[in-house]
Amino acid sequence: MSKKALVVEDDGNIAELLRLYLGKDGFEVKIAEDGGKGVSMFSTFNPDIVLLDIMLPVLDGWQVCTEIRKTSKVPIIMLTAKGETTDKINGLEMGADDYITKPFDVNELLARVHAVMRRAEEAQEPAEHKLTFDKLVINLDSYELIVNGEKIDTPPKEMELLYHLASAPNRVFTRNQLLDEVWGFDYFGDSRTVDVHIKRLREKLEGVSDKWSLKTVWGVGYKFEVEE
Repeated sequence: MSKKALVVEDDGNIAELLRLYLGKDGFEVKIAEDGGKGVSMFSTFNPDIVLLDIMLPVLDGWQVCTEIRKTSKVPIIMLTAKGETTDKINGLEMGADDYITKPFDVNELLARVHAVMRRAEEAQEPAEHKLTFDKLVINLDSYELIVNGEKIDTPPKEMELLYHLASAPNRVFTRNQLLDEVWGFDYFGDSRTVDVHIKRLREKLEGVSDKWSLKTVWGVGYKFEVEE
């Protein structure tokens, strides 16, 4: 089942751009042109994430965020042309999960969408963060990697990268997405960092099982491939 995104944005060009890119990313997308419609559409559409402009007619973004938070903890990303720190603080204090300033890079926005949704899903999951595959156990709680029954010494970032890939089997992640979602937005490295960590993980995992593997998708990125 596809995820649902509600875009509350009165700029038609931006709204359609978001509809296009979110749609390509597998989301069902609804657009609300003002804050009043955003609140009513939220209750009927039941989205998995809300992209919310601040400067809106009828009800502004602050008011919409407040109304949504009365009944729901759904992830909210605020969109605004303003870059003042006070706007960011206000949004976060009102319950927004993230904040991005226009004009924004669409790939960065999509990465933030996936990051806040992942955090929201993890908050609802049981405390255990453990993935099990054929001859492989990835335990992020204890930061243990078990391969063929043996514990393999693995640095924390390699563990986090492998867990992130394996938690979404067969999904392709770009290098920039992995940098954003595993290393964080404040990381100033480049995509070669991902390549180096993948290389080290392959040295630990190569040939262990024919039921899964770390795959390079040329020109795009990487995925943890699992046999259907």
